[in-house]
Amino acid sequence: MGDVTDDLDDAGLRRLAAAVDDAIPGSLRTQWEAHVSSAPVLVARQGIFTSSGQPVAYEFSYRSQGEPTRGAAEWSARQHERATAHVLAATFGRADLERVANGRLLFVRCTRAYLVGELAVPRRPDRLVIVVPDTVPIDAEVLAGVRRLRTEGYRFALPSFVSSPAQRRLLPHADYVKVDVRDLDVEGHPVVTLARSYGASLIAEYVETPEAMAHARDLGLTLFQGNLLERAGVLDRAGAQIVD
Repeated sequence: MGDVTDDLDDAGLRRLAAAVDDAIPGSLRTQWEAHVSSAPVLVARQGIFTSSGQPVAYEFSYRSQGEPTRGAAEWSARQHERATAHVLAATFGRADLERVANGRLLFVRCTRAYLVGELAVPRRPDRLVIVVPDTVPIDAEVLAGVRRLRTEGYRFALPSFVSSPAQRRLLPHADYVKVDVRDLDVEGHPVVTLARSYGASLIAEYVETPEAMAHARDLGLTLFQGNLLERAGVLDRAGAQIVD
C-alpha cells in the first residue's frame, strides 16, 4: 500500500503536520522544547563587500550538525523549504539580530512557498533581501508573488546569473544580480551588460583570487563575495532568545 503522503500536496502536508503537532501531549512537548533549547542552531554567514573591502551585506545559508549540504542540488522541494525555514528562524527568528547583522542587509535564499505566499517571510523588508534560487520554476504565480513582495518593500537578488530564460523573466524585478566570476572568461561583457540592464547592483560571487577580483572590477562589478574576502563562518544561534 502506498504512503498516504503521496496523495498530499505541500499545503496538505503542512496541515497534517499542524494536526499532529496539536495532538502531542504537553509533557512530551516540554521535553522536546528542552531538547531544542540545548541543541545547536547553526547557520553560515559570508560577507558581501565593496571594492575597498567594506561589508555592505551578509548572505546566510543552511548548516546542520550531521547533515551534509554538498548534495543540496539533489534535495527535494521540501528539503529546500526546511532549510529556508531553518535559516530564517536562526536569523530573523532570534532576538539579537544585530549581533549577526551589524546593521546590514541579509541575503537569504527563499523557496517557492515563500515567494507565492504559502509561507510568510519575516516582516523585515528593511533588512531581508530575498534570493531566488535557480531551482525555482518562474511561472505567473511566482512573478505575481515577487511583484507583491516588492510593493511591500522587499528587495530581490538573482544568484549565478547566466541569462537563462527564467532569470531574464525575473531580471526587471532584481535589485541585485550575482555573477559567478568563474564564468566571466567565457561570458564576459554580454552577460554583465544584460545583468545591469534594469539597474541592478552587480555582485561578483566566488571570488577566490586577486586576478578574478581585478577582472570583475574591470567589467564594472562593484560588489564582491568569496573566500578571497571572507570565508563563510558557521554561527550557533542556540543561545539567542527566540522571538515569539
